[in-house]
Amino acid sequence: MSDGNFNRALLPSTPYRSGVRMGQQQTKAKAVSVLRLALDSVEPPLSVEQKEAVVQYFEREL
Repeated sequence: MSDGNFNRALLPSTPYRSGVRMGQQQTKAKAVSVLRLALDSVEPPLSVEQKEAVVQYFEREL
């Protein structure tokens, strides 16, 4: 009689979790690219260092 404990290695693998992670990574990459486009359209223009500082802060907060 099973007590509810089992070896997870015996279960078939499911791609669901890796698919979710991949989707999250793609969403983050898309958000960063859109942020870069938005920063390029800011008037007055930001310096390259300022843009990178904003992008790095945004990526850390994601």
